[in-house]
Amino acid sequence: MVEYSSDLPCVKCSDQNIALCSEPGAEFIKECIEEHDLNRVIVAACTPLTHQPVFHAVLEEANLPSRMLEFSNLREQVSFVHAEDKEKSLDQAKDIIRGAVGRAQLLEAVPRKVVDVIPKCAIIGGGIAGMTAALELADKGFKVYLIEKTPSLGGNMAKLDRIFPTDECCI
Repeated sequence: MVEYSSDLPCVKCSDQNIALCSEPGAEFIKECIEEHDLNRVIVAACTPLTHQPVFHAVLEEANLPSRMLEFSNLREQVSFVHAEDKEKSLDQAKDIIRGAVGRAQLLEAVPRKVVDVIPKCAIIGGGIAGMTAALELADKGFKVYLIEKTPSLGGNMAKLDRIFPTDECCI
């Protein structure tokens, strides 16, 4: 994949590292940014759900806007899906990396604006989703106004007699 991605348009540096989300991996990325004067970074590795904030911090430490990160999930979208078919796995990885390089070329820095937030909110609907949202926000210190049009909370759930699979009463 390193060789393949090196030949793609606008790619200045392509390398591999076994643990990019570790401290040595972060240093590796910062060194690559400095050495090759990079203005964008593509990480083709695991899920961005858990590791994207780590890489955003690395870019900011290297004086690049965190928005200049393109993150591709090869582990879940390639390795796990095509574990039995190496040729299909390789083709899928190439497609994802080629797409990431194309998207990275379109990335723009988005200015950040910090504004004061009034920790109050109104939630319309006292169903399960509304009550859950109200509890989550209240736990975060917000004053919550829960607005429900009917005399009782619970939404459609309040219409049920029992809950599957525990057979609990929901009245």
